[in-house]
Amino acid sequence: MTNKSQQPATKKVVVTGLGMVTPLGVGKEEFGRKLFAGECAIDTIKSFDTNAFTSHLGAEVANFSPRDFISVKNLRRMDKISLMTTASARLALEDAEIKINSANRDRVGIILGTSFGATDVTVQFADTLLTQGPSFVNPILVPNTVMNAPAGHASIELGFRGVNTTVTHYAVSAETAIGYAVEEIRRGTADFILTGGVDILSKFYYEALTKFHALSPGDQEQEKCRPFDDARNGFVVGEGCGIICLESMDSAVARSREPYCEISGFGLGASPTKPTCWPKETVGIKKTISRALKKAEIGIDDMQVICAAANGSKVLDATEAEAYREIFGSSKAKPAITSLKGALGESFSGGGIRSCALALSMKKNVLPPTVGLSNPIRSLNFIMDRKKDINITNAMLAGISFGGTYAYLVFTNCDK
Repeated sequence: MTNKSQQPATKKVVVTGLGMVTPLGVGKEEFGRKLFAGECAIDTIKSFDTNAFTSHLGAEVANFSPRDFISVKNLRRMDKISLMTTASARLALEDAEIKINSANRDRVGIILGTSFGATDVTVQFADTLLTQGPSFVNPILVPNTVMNAPAGHASIELGFRGVNTTVTHYAVSAETAIGYAVEEIRRGTADFILTGGVDILSKFYYEALTKFHALSPGDQEQEKCRPFDDARNGFVVGEGCGIICLESMDSAVARSREPYCEISGFGLGASPTKPTCWPKETVGIKKTISRALKKAEIGIDDMQVICAAANGSKVLDATEAEAYREIFGSSKAKPAITSLKGALGESFSGGGIRSCALALSMKKNVLPPTVGLSNPIRSLNFIMDRKKDINITNAMLAGISFGGTYAYLVFTNCDK
């Protein structure tokens, strides 16, 4: 029997490119500057009328010019979600200094997470179909109603022909897509994979969330996103796309590319709960974290940072905070905890944007504040009103979905 020392080393998978179209800005420079400054992108929704709803806030993408990233030939075929995805994918490739050509196009792929897809296009398609009939439906709408349209459009515009997959896994779609992409790089399916998540704001989607009484202000008090705060009363919805470029460490070294970080661990888990409810027990979170840490071959005491899933929901934030208290309460580690959703809102596939943010944090050794947090619900090491300089060796990205689904990723600093 072969012992561990005789087995081949596991291929390290690293992040070498970041691309994002977000409510805080387009591209890593603008996004990073605003994120670490503690700016908030949540404002009154301007893209549709919310007067009939109890909620009126959202984090919308603004000042995004698709023409800067997409050819005129393909521009007219794309909807909002595909435009964001294609622009983010182009930015990630450019950041990684990868040029698609005949020699590499079959070894470049995309694995994208999206929770709800093009809800705006689907509603438009269904409305025309039911009120006017099939002959009146715009044929350009039809291919954009399917969930893999954004990934397909990105590959067509950018010219790569490798693995092309879309993951729909509720509010952990992006985190799951990234974990899947890491394994595909390890298996040698592709040399480079673009991965992350995208979702958009639409009137239909927004109205559905208000009817579920999920959005702030759930108690008719001030409407605001307050992750981990005593006064939280629901989340504020957001949108955007975040994509990271993955490759093996050997590939990055051969290309003289300095990685942002390694993705060293991934864990999936679940707890039994209703499809539209957040989990109330902590067992599933703890088991998922244990799986991710085991995959990364590190212990609880090795964790310095958690980029949390908390979004201002009463149940989600309480369950997540309690899980961290139980896990880290008696350990030597007291990881710094931050949530980005007070600044970006909850887009459900925001794990892509948050992965970009965490990769930037790993590189800069600085954590952004948790916007909206002033009175924490637990005595944990929360990053509250301003950024914090911190030496990061290992960090976790938390993905927790309604329906009781979990996905955790471990990020490791390549320089440590």
